[in-house]
Amino acid sequence: MLASSSYAQDLHFSQFFNSPLTENPANTGFIPNHNYRVGANYRKQWASVGAPYKTFSAYGDAQLLRNRWYYGWLGVGGVLLQDNAGNGALKTTEFYLSIAYHQLLGQNSLLSVGFNSGYVNRRLDVNKITFPDQFNDEFGKWFFDQKINSGVKIDDPSIGYFDMQMGMNYAYFPTDKVYLNLGFSVHHLNQAKMSFLENGMHEIKPRYIGFFNAVMKVAPRVIIHPGGYYSNQSGANETVLGTWLAYDLSHGGEYQLLGGAYYRFDESSIPMVGYQLKQWRIMFSYDVTTSSLGAANQHRGGYELSLTFIGDYINGRDYNKKVFSCPHF
Repeated sequence: MLASSSYAQDLHFSQFFNSPLTENPANTGFIPNHNYRVGANYRKQWASVGAPYKTFSAYGDAQLLRNRWYYGWLGVGGVLLQDNAGNGALKTTEFYLSIAYHQLLGQNSLLSVGFNSGYVNRRLDVNKITFPDQFNDEFGKWFFDQKINSGVKIDDPSIGYFDMQMGMNYAYFPTDKVYLNLGFSVHHLNQAKMSFLENGMHEIKPRYIGFFNAVMKVAPRVIIHPGGYYSNQSGANETVLGTWLAYDLSHGGEYQLLGGAYYRFDESSIPMVGYQLKQWRIMFSYDVTTSSLGAANQHRGGYELSLTFIGDYINGRDYNKKVFSCPHF
């Protein structure tokens, strides 16, 4: 089979709200009611139709100069991603450093701008790839012959390039029971060029991401988190909408039961459950394929696990009016 072009998905997570630095660099240090956070995400998909795709990320970010600047502060952070595609023939490792500035606009809104830059390495294991000239019909039926060395030449099986992103966020918090947030970011700003072939060159096109989320305390023991996510790159797009809620089991927020569902348009439904133990939060989600691919993978898209810790390094969080309000127990 010959094709004039090919398409593939960029790294992504169904729990986009639990991967803030890959969603938008302006999220760096954007932590309501706290000072710092660290987290990790793991995604495994398409195991039912072959070798699974596995994606892992770890991140951390913190606020700086919060006590020195009355109406603003800096956020700094970093994120590491690693992806194994299919049988592991293609491995991608990415590392980014992020910085953002957050400015209060009066007492009820906040504007943030952020930027990150990092290095990406893509490594190709040619021993795990089969090429057309490694098949023969010696016995009247085409089969793969491991004894045949392919004539295909991979000039450089390990390539690297720099990558850049930028974004903006706006938050509005009219009361201590309502918090609204929306943002926009552009990824691959420098449109880096890459290829495993000496005379080949692929330009990575910009990826545009928009999102919104809200936090609303609808009852003394219930907080809901509706949200949405949209991504577009070279004509390929992804839209996710849904909500999850937190139910307070302890009347003080130390123990919370989490649950909800999202929907990725034309692709999958995503139920999720979780638990919060004081400053720790763990969430599990599963992509149930609803597209025509469901006939091939028995509707088993893949699962995702996230772990987040949010903490404070200033005793009592005594910011007075400098803390921006977000509903909490």
